[in-house]
Amino acid sequence: MGSLDRAPRAHLIRGRPRSRSVTSPSVDSKTVGVGRTRSSRRRLAALGVLAAASVFAVSLVFLRFVLSGNLHYANLVWNLVLAWVPLALALVVYDRVRRGVGGPLLVVPLALWFVFLPNAPYLVTDFILLRDIQDMPIWFDVTLLTTFAWTGLMLGFVSLYLVQEVAKRLAGAFAGWLVVVGALAASSVGIYLGRYLRWNSWDLLLQPATVLRDTAARLESPQLIGMSLVTTAFLMVAYAMLYVVLQVALETRDELA
Repeated sequence: MGSLDRAPRAHLIRGRPRSRSVTSPSVDSKTVGVGRTRSSRRRLAALGVLAAASVFAVSLVFLRFVLSGNLHYANLVWNLVLAWVPLALALVVYDRVRRGVGGPLLVVPLALWFVFLPNAPYLVTDFILLRDIQDMPIWFDVTLLTTFAWTGLMLGFVSLYLVQEVAKRLAGAFAGWLVVVGALAASSVGIYLGRYLRWNSWDLLLQPATVLRDTAARLESPQLIGMSLVTTAFLMVAYAMLYVVLQVALETRDELA
């Protein structure tokens, strides 16, 4: 009798429907939405810091004018404006790739980014002005030039990072680093053309044959070769440092999450 009493109970227990964990589509959509919100906040934070650095740099030029009564280094403001152009174009490229946009709508801003990228690291070469302008304490002018140079480098490197991520997504990590090396090497040549031959980025768009012919005529120039190699090495080391620090920060954030 005892075994007959237990059997139905066991049968009832085995017959109970078990609860199954079902993933709700709304949970996934909420997770994606939160991720996009965090990404947008990080982007706004980065742009805010770069904008604050730019405002500080411009304010130093204004303060210098108030103290000295001249407009030395005022040209740096325009150079800084040009340094923002590659970042704006890189943001366009990055967003269009995320939305699956291709063709001319992607190629055009990417080509323009490549042409205008040298304007960002070009600010580093403005230290050469210290030889001719000496109407203020040297420490003030060094601070001013360092602020512009550092801000220009960060603008260029952030834009390069975005384009590298695009290349990595489309063709792999190796292709991403090929883009980095090629872009920095071309930028080094562009810096030489701007500093010594006084060509601008838009000249390559308006009169490309003349710019390319002028560049080809100097391919064997020791000054062009030496400056391009050293500048490329400097930019590669600086960018690699920033990239590694950024990757470590992202990994640390993921471990703590």
